Amino acid sequence: MIMQEIQQGKDGTYRWVYELNLYTNPTIFLLISKIFLGIGLAIFLFVGGLEILEDGFDWERLLDCAVMFAVFTVGMLILAGVGYLVYAFLMGGKYCVLFEMDERGVKHTQLPHQVKKAQVIGVLAVMTGAAAGNLTTMGSGLLAASHTYLYSEFAKVKSMEILRKRNLIKLNEPFNYNQVYVDADNFDFVLNFIQARVGKNN
Repeated sequence: MIMQEIQQGKDGTYRWVYELNLYTNPTIFLLISKIFLGIGLAIFLFVGGLEILEDGFDWERLLDCAVMFAVFTVGMLILAGVGYLVYAFLMGGKYCVLFEMDERGVKHTQLPHQVKKAQVIGVLAVMTGAAAGNLTTMGSGLLAASHTYLYSEFAKVKSMEILRKRNLIKLNEPFNYNQVYVDADNFDFVLNFIQARVGKNN
């Protein structure tokens, strides 16, 4: 049974909204941390490679580079943590997302931080009600104000990560990594829907 917060329009598209608590769910912070760690590791490998090319392999120089890398990385992670807390504060502690899922794929649309979950659910009810199939003026305005989105085509997804405790399904394509959030009551429905279609044409 599909719970009331996931609504299906006459166009066959399932729509739901999810509010991620930025203070208690570490997903976005972990993603930022991985990016900073990757940057730090790339710098370490680049500098270490130059040292080896210029002076040959030297354990002491390599150790110095490793220490510099560790200090640099810790500093970047601290800055990332502070920046994340500022971001969470500016967003009101919530990351509000609209998901649209059909037979071909799923779209993840970040909504403006001032939009509340209750407002979006109200818009979805109108969009999928008697006038379904045609976006209302209110619905169109809401989506137009949404400035960030990701789209995953199921046939192009190469792998999935299922993180049930975080209410998260990760869809990984080459150069495209989507995060699908869904509440516990609807998690199995969305997961089964995606699993039945991912990589179908690979």
